[in-house]
Amino acid sequence: MWEKHIAMHLMAYLNGELPPRKAREVESHLEVCEACRTEREKIRAGMDAIRRLPLVAAPDSIWPSIAAEFGRRQPRPAAVVHWRWVLAAAVLITLMSSTAYWWLHRPLGTEWGVVRIDGSPSIGAKPLVGAGHVRAGEWIETDAHSQALVQVGEIGSVQVAPNTRVRVVTAQQDEHRLALARGEIHASISAPPKLFFVDTASGTAVDLGCEYSLIAADDGSSLLRVIRGWVSFEWKEIDSLVPAGATCRTRPHLGPGIPYFDDASAKLKQAADAFGLEKSGDTTLNVILSASRVRDTLTLWHLLARVDPPDRNRVYDHLASVSPPPAGVTREMVLKLDAAALQRWRDDLAWKW
Repeated sequence: MWEKHIAMHLMAYLNGELPPRKAREVESHLEVCEACRTEREKIRAGMDAIRRLPLVAAPDSIWPSIAAEFGRRQPRPAAVVHWRWVLAAAVLITLMSSTAYWWLHRPLGTEWGVVRIDGSPSIGAKPLVGAGHVRAGEWIETDAHSQALVQVGEIGSVQVAPNTRVRVVTAQQDEHRLALARGEIHASISAPPKLFFVDTASGTAVDLGCEYSLIAADDGSSLLRVIRGWVSFEWKEIDSLVPAGATCRTRPHLGPGIPYFDDASAKLKQAADAFGLEKSGDTTLNVILSASRVRDTLTLWHLLARVDPPDRNRVYDHLASVSPPPAGVTREMVLKLDAAALQRWRDDLAWKW
């Protein structure tokens, strides 16, 4: 069930988070698919049970630190800005407002609510009957016929698919962290960035306000698909930024590969995986460059830091021909992998992603 149909979209559908077009697709599928209708009702029942769990009250000692955190924020001087930055500022103000509201209204605790969706999931060695709680250090495990829904503090929820083993590493107000040993989870998070993390054997998925599915295989590889928002997949010095509608694969000892959009050509996706995870050479790079569209600047931008220096000129030329770098970002800066220049170009490209 988890691998087929529309299971990965049901939580977002029930939360009203899907775009109108995708929501209509889900509704059309539900009209003709009894299995997915049953799955929807199981998830809905689990979400209702989560909402009925008692909340853990915030300790009085936390409020001085919250006040101090906001007291350290200083206003910045105004400047004349391009219309894009006006829009970006509006988004930032909205984010800051929601962040402040979240900080002031969230309850805190060291345990999360868990409900059984199907079958016989377990917390540690104990079967989960109905609803319960999970604490830091405890494992949630499902067999081939069971699923569970975890309420991640007050920032969102995680659906645990069949044949999955996942551990709660940290359950604190400033860090919510899971470790996915094997199987699949579906996370739906609505909170300020970098509060929710999922560790795997080949990288860490860092939430930037999003919804995504993450699969971890027994060999240590993983597959990330982002449905809404952004996820940063990180390992050592490697960082792949994955937006909605994109996928990123990882391998042990290599970390995240090169992300690509799901609607990219099969040739580009195969070549990106081969180049990023198998370290293929010129032939693979040629395929990526020739098969890329305007939207595939996501893949091209990540290539800049992954290719050998002699090939960086080729990637730069192709990327610049599709979307020239913004003012102040020079060829020399990009070829030297100047972090500020790369970020400015990425921010400019992201409007097309």
